[in-house]
Amino acid sequence: MKQDDLNKVAGSNRKAFHDYSIEEKIEAGLILKGTEVKSLREGRVNLREGYATMINGKAILHNCHIGEYSHGNIMNHEPLRARPMLLHKKQIEKLTEKIKLKGLTIVPLRIYFNPRGIAKVELGVARGKKHYDKRDAVKKRDAGREMDRAMKTRQRD
Repeated sequence: MKQDDLNKVAGSNRKAFHDYSIEEKIEAGLILKGTEVKSLREGRVNLREGYATMINGKAILHNCHIGEYSHGNIMNHEPLRARPMLLHKKQIEKLTEKIKLKGLTIVPLRIYFNPRGIAKVELGVARGKKHYDKRDAVKKRDAGREMDRAMKTRQRD
């Protein structure tokens, strides 16, 4: 296996950090079909609308669009199918409890290949941000940039 393929990020959900405040991150395995893995290696994934649920003690990833494999035939996969995830039983119980009691949601943050070449998904236990929270985050970011610029120009003088 090439060195480039190690820890390769197939896709990420940058919008999740804008729409949610991420409280915890968890790594999970994915149960994929062959054409899905090949499509992930091409980077044909969209996590923007994705979310995870816990149904009957199983973790399932919904609305994660993995495009059809370009060289696939009639046996290609369905792009928006619900994909089971691999988590330990205690992790599933803990996540189920958080979802029910605290009103949190589970969103996929990124899909990547670990050094062994296995597809993994990084999940974030998240709380939705209100509109004013988003504006506050933008204000803080802009203020930080302004301070950095001021420090940089001060150092030049």
